Amino acid sequence: MRKSLGLTGLLAALVVLACLWEYKQTGTVKFTSPTNVGNVLTFVGLFGILSLAQALVIVTGGIDLSVGSVAALVGISAAMLMDRGWPPAAALPAVLAGAALIGAWHGLLITKGRIQPFIVTLCGLFLYRGIARFVASDMTQGFGSKYERLKWFGRGYLSDLVPDSWGSAIWQMLPAPFLVMLLLAALLAAFLHFSAPGRHLFALGANEEAARFSGIRTTRLIIMAYILCSLITALGGLLIAFKVNSLGPSDFGSFYELYAIAGAVLGGCSLRGGAGNVLGVIIGAALIMILRNLVNILGIPSQLQYVVIGGAILVGVFADEMVTRRRLVRAARSG
Repeated sequence: MRKSLGLTGLLAALVVLACLWEYKQTGTVKFTSPTNVGNVLTFVGLFGILSLAQALVIVTGGIDLSVGSVAALVGISAAMLMDRGWPPAAALPAVLAGAALIGAWHGLLITKGRIQPFIVTLCGLFLYRGIARFVASDMTQGFGSKYERLKWFGRGYLSDLVPDSWGSAIWQMLPAPFLVMLLLAALLAAFLHFSAPGRHLFALGANEEAARFSGIRTTRLIIMAYILCSLITALGGLLIAFKVNSLGPSDFGSFYELYAIAGAVLGGCSLRGGAGNVLGVIIGAALIMILRNLVNILGIPSQLQYVVIGGAILVGVFADEMVTRRRLVRAARSG
């Protein structure tokens, strides 16, 4: 909780500094306009979902580098199936089931094959990207002008549903992807922090051998974590696909794993495993998206956004290392 409070203060300070900087540079403050806030929260929702998925495996001491490729494969497969006449009620469950199989495959390779998560998911990054390009013949896919109700979940706002008499400014700042992320975050928080399997995931990440000797079925937990990660990644990939509606097999989903890992790590998830919380992950994803938005508003070359994000990950990992070392020193002194 202390980390979350610190991140909240950092987020608030960043917003204030951004507004002051923009006002000094341009004489206006577009950053806090309803349109820009709604746009930022849309991407916080979309990439926050991917960060929540990543957090599930990072908590266990693992990592998933295939997030972007899984999102691409799921989005492109859904678009192709629906273009060929499959109803959404059949196409969407089919691609979600495929994502679950991918997660189960990762978990089995890690637990039964004894292969490091980094290697398993790095291979997945290439495999699923290649499959997506092959099945789509490197042709851009999309949903066309159909399925507007489904697209609302990726690009819509609450203002689309409320009467005009209620006003539009506040509702325009509440995008559908952000609301989906909040609902998902509430479910994950209940699972991780208030259920036995969720608490066992933290115990597994802190010390897998001790967890096994305590009677925790670590193999099942790891497989479950990777299945949930792939399922939530697939959900985020579908929402992003509904938003952009133009899915290039070679570039859709590129660097999504970077955003996902950055949000989770900045949110307090230790790459060593055993630490993290849902609120922190949401704040971490918000920090990344605000930094990304500032690059655009302040006229910084867009190529530098990856420099900013890479630096943010480095700061997050360094801070986690310092906190861990301090905790170990205190434990040694008290012991």
